[in-house]
Amino acid sequence: MAYRIVKPTTKAQFAAYHQLRFTLLRQQWGQEKGSEIDDLEASSVHRMIVDEQDKVVAVGRYHKTDCYTAQIRFMAVDDSLQGQGVGKLMLTALEQIAAQQGVKVIELNARENAVKFYQACDYQLGDKSHLLYGQIQHYKMRKMLQPSTTEYSDSLTQLKQVWHQTIPVSKHMLIHPASLIDGVFSVCADRQANINLHNTMFAGSIYTLATLTGWGRVHLLLEQQSLNGDIVLADADIRYHKPLHGQPLAQTVDLDGDVSVLQRGKRARLKIHVNVLDGDTIAASFSGKYVVLPKA
Repeated sequence: MAYRIVKPTTKAQFAAYHQLRFTLLRQQWGQEKGSEIDDLEASSVHRMIVDEQDKVVAVGRYHKTDCYTAQIRFMAVDDSLQGQGVGKLMLTALEQIAAQQGVKVIELNARENAVKFYQACDYQLGDKSHLLYGQIQHYKMRKMLQPSTTEYSDSLTQLKQVWHQTIPVSKHMLIHPASLIDGVFSVCADRQANINLHNTMFAGSIYTLATLTGWGRVHLLLEQQSLNGDIVLADADIRYHKPLHGQPLAQTVDLDGDVSVLQRGKRARLKIHVNVLDGDTIAASFSGKYVVLPKA
C-alpha cells in the first residue's frame, strides 16, 4: 500500500482530517464533536496521510511556541495501521517541515501508551504532564532537531550577522534566516517582539520581514554566483489577508531576474514574491522589485 503526505486545504479535506482526529482521540472517551479543535488551528501546520483511495489514515499538526520551538499535537493513526510505520512517516514529515522553518526543538505531551513509540523516534522522556479526562496519563517529551540544511548554514549565519549589524530593526524583531532549500528561502521573526495592541503581528513588522526576506534572497544569490553589489528595494507592494496570531514565517515564492549582468558593470533587476505565513495560512503576500548596483 502506498501512502502520501497531504496538506489539507479544502473544506472536504479538513472535514476528513478532523473526523479522524475526533474518532481516534475524542469520541471513544465520550467527548462532543468539536472538542478535537482548539484555538490554535489557524496558526498551526497541518498534515495528513492518505492511502491509494485517498482515505485519511493518519493526522498530525504542530504550532510554533517561539522562534525555535514547536509543539506537536493531535497525532493519530488509524487503528488498523498501528505498528506499520505510518506514525513514523507522519512524525518525520512534521519534523522536516519544522526544521525548514527554523525549529530546533520539538515538544509534545505523549499518551502513556505512545511513549515507547516516541522514544523509538529519539524523543527524550520527561515528567508527567497532565491526566486527560481523569484517566489518560500524558508525559512531556522533547527532541532536538538536526538543521534542515548544511550546504548554506554558514551563509545563513553570515546573513543574520549582516542584518543585525547594519539594519538594527532586524535585531529588535529577532529576524533570522531559517533555511534555503530548493530555492525557497525561509525567514523567521519572533511574534512577541512584534505584536500590536490587538495582540497580533504589527503590519509594519510584517512588511519589514517580507522586505528583508526578498533582500536576503538576492544577497544569497549574489554569494552563490560570486558576485558583488549594493542591493536596494526599488518598489514594493503588499497585501494583508488576515491578522497574524502565531509565529511568523516568510518564504520566497519565486524569483525573476538575472544578476550576471553585474559582470558587465550593469545594474541587475529582480522581482521577488514573498508569502508571510501564519501556520499553513498566508497572512500577507509581498511583491518587491530589487536593484543591484555594481561595485567597482
